[in-house]
Amino acid sequence: MKNSRMKVLLLLLVLLCAIFNISLALTDGLLKNGNFEMPLAKADLNGTVVLKHNAIPEWSISGFVEYIKAGQKQGDMLLVVPEGYAAVRLGNEASIKQVLNVTKGMYYSLTFSAARTCAQEERINVSVTPDFGVLPIQTLYSSSGWDSYAWAFQAEFSQVEVLLHNPGVEEDPACGPLIDSVAIRTLYPPRATNKNLLKNGDFEEGPYIFPNTSWGVLVPPNIEDDHSPLPAWMVESLKAVKYLDSDHFSVPQGKRAIELVAGKESAIAQVARTTIGKMYELSFKVGDASNSCEGSMIVEAFAGRDTLKVPYESKGKGGFKRAVLRFKANANRTRIMFLSTYYHTRSDDYVSLCGPVVDDVKLLSVRNPRRFL
Repeated sequence: MKNSRMKVLLLLLVLLCAIFNISLALTDGLLKNGNFEMPLAKADLNGTVVLKHNAIPEWSISGFVEYIKAGQKQGDMLLVVPEGYAAVRLGNEASIKQVLNVTKGMYYSLTFSAARTCAQEERINVSVTPDFGVLPIQTLYSSSGWDSYAWAFQAEFSQVEVLLHNPGVEEDPACGPLIDSVAIRTLYPPRATNKNLLKNGDFEEGPYIFPNTSWGVLVPPNIEDDHSPLPAWMVESLKAVKYLDSDHFSVPQGKRAIELVAGKESAIAQVARTTIGKMYELSFKVGDASNSCEGSMIVEAFAGRDTLKVPYESKGKGGFKRAVLRFKANANRTRIMFLSTYYHTRSDDYVSLCGPVVDDVKLLSVRNPRRFL
């Protein structure tokens, strides 16, 4: 009976949207032609250079944009396409954009794959009016040369323009980043509960992860919690943290977790409401992602002025341990933070950055503090 009612309501919603010309909310996944697989007309290309602003189906371009097919070379350098047949390269001050119908007031996270080519300090300017962010991509996190990045926004209009722009100026205009697989996911801001004073402590709410890639998604540095791709968490560091899924990695709890991939330069934090003088228990799990990240690891946990160092011996084949930090709150707001003491690289390529995994983070007040004294 419930199913039939839901079907009727859904049909009514579709009918109302058709009558009033309202677009239904986006579905999670690739944007239209988000992987640039739709072929271009030969007349719209001069070699690899795209000649018309609307030549790439579903996209508009500006400036020096190239359409790169898998296996193409630039001099002696092979241009690798991470998924499928093609990608685009953004030259000096070049951009690609697409208009999306969204729900005003909702939060969304963009995920896209990018790779450096011949420039040294490449960046991507991601914007959705009126928000924008400049994401550094000069740090190579994986040996494949490609990394996936996340960036979030709150829709201020029912129709928005997603723009990816290369702000760099190189002597060779072709020295710009490669872009592939642009996707979106709707984010639902989590709330604290009586079972956890932290929001999204299990990291289940986060950016879209491409099902056919095995390198996770980077959440860039200096991301604040109001528009974070990892809702409720801030990336308070110089380097990114990596968002993992259980389809490709070993995850201690549920389907998602965080990997601290750049030592003390890779940290996540959240501010929790606390009561001065009360005792609290911060529990969490530390492990490895079963990605050949081996060695002696240490995760440092912070709760205001209190700290705990959790050692973990990784064999790179998965596993985890539980840790607990007990503390007395000395403020109405307590900053919870995690970072990795050491830097690590995978033992199978000695290039890809990796580190300890953090998951299932819980913060609870303790009713009987005497047992901690």
